Amino acid sequence: MIAIVVQDQVALRASPRDSAQQQAVLWQGDALEIRGERMDYVQVYDHRRERAGYVRASQVRRVSLAPADAPEALAVLRFLRDQSGSEALGVAYAAAYLRAVPASQITAEPFDALGQMADRLARRASARQSQDKAADQRLAAHLEVVAAYGVEIASFERQGHMQLCYDGDAFKRVLTMTSTSAQRAHAALALTRHECVDPAMSPLDRQRVDEARAELLDRAMAPDLPETLKNRLRIRTAGVWAGVAFDRHRKGGQDAVATERALQALAGVNKAELSEADDTAYADAAVRVSASRWATEPAPADGPATKLAIVTSPGQPGETCVSLIDAKHDASQPLLKRCTFGTVWGASASTSPQGNALAVAVQPLSTWRELWVFHRVNNAWVLDALPPGTGEPELGVVEFAGWVPGSSKLLVAREARVDGRFRRSYEVLKLDTLTLENRADKPDALTAFHRWQDPRWKHVTLSLR
Repeated sequence: MIAIVVQDQVALRASPRDSAQQQAVLWQGDALEIRGERMDYVQVYDHRRERAGYVRASQVRRVSLAPADAPEALAVLRFLRDQSGSEALGVAYAAAYLRAVPASQITAEPFDALGQMADRLARRASARQSQDKAADQRLAAHLEVVAAYGVEIASFERQGHMQLCYDGDAFKRVLTMTSTSAQRAHAALALTRHECVDPAMSPLDRQRVDEARAELLDRAMAPDLPETLKNRLRIRTAGVWAGVAFDRHRKGGQDAVATERALQALAGVNKAELSEADDTAYADAAVRVSASRWATEPAPADGPATKLAIVTSPGQPGETCVSLIDAKHDASQPLLKRCTFGTVWGASASTSPQGNALAVAVQPLSTWRELWVFHRVNNAWVLDALPPGTGEPELGVVEFAGWVPGSSKLLVAREARVDGRFRRSYEVLKLDTLTLENRADKPDALTAFHRWQDPRWKHVTLSLR
């Protein structure tokens, strides 16, 4: 028998009285050795804190570790598996069940439940936004409780806040055991979360991780899965393959194949079965795929000799230099030259009808694509970079959408995640200053978009999904 604490902030007292000295504060999920019973108290020993004392019998549950009683612990585990806020208690019952059940009878179910609870606890801790000190104290205590059972929660800084992620040990065990398609799908989704890839990872290590994530997701798809799980796998697959495309392009690989895989996965999402909870994940995947979308498009045919064009050449190690040329200025004497460590998608280059501007997509990160606009100001060529949104680069795409003939105006489409929410806009910009002239949430609401949107943009964009 052991005693599992089922409430938070339970007092471990020196004697069986409410007025006795408090030895420690216990939290749900703490496992205690039972040494006796007096009145309404259970005499226990806490091995984690190395403290002995008494707790009220109503605040703990006696759990038998005998093999014959293992099904009872499993029944409680099944109840707690989906109870938000009870993850530490659920992990305690999972540990008790695994201690009690004979090794020959262990299945993937307890590891699946253990993984889901640990993953949910890490997500809750990462997403906390309130200033409630009591809630923060409770979360911190629950993390300490599960750590005592060997549940590893990694942490690192991302976009100015701490990101906590479960290391996935239980899910890895599920994948090596005889398990159901749903259990393997849950494991694959938990092990491939975008936010749990360490941002400090080197590009080479990041590519290895992305390739492994893509392979894991491909193996997890099964025909007998519910449509909701299939959608989640397709959404995650699209986002992961988009990252693989960016990694391969930077190494000179076949990025078009990876981008096509990402597009196929995104197109395979059944929108009729897309839950509201998955809307944000779907938008996330669409922006990731859109960032590397130009990898599948061939470069446009060469235009007249008088037209503006760009020529790329290698710069410093890892750098690409972009030279703006025309009929009178070749790459040796360009009109303007700029270098970047980002990926320059030459197929996206578009020249204005007047020949006084050129726009090209440049992708510095796998999840962030900017728009470079070469244009003439006061008889001098300048370059302005349009970002998808304000703030630190996180997730976003800005696209060239067309030129307005007979005027110095440019059409762009933006989609970015700002403060955790996705914002999409269609804009008309003044070409000389690139300041906003008009904006709408839908392209049909702008006359300029209705009349002058570029056919190539309409063909490749995912913002019209």
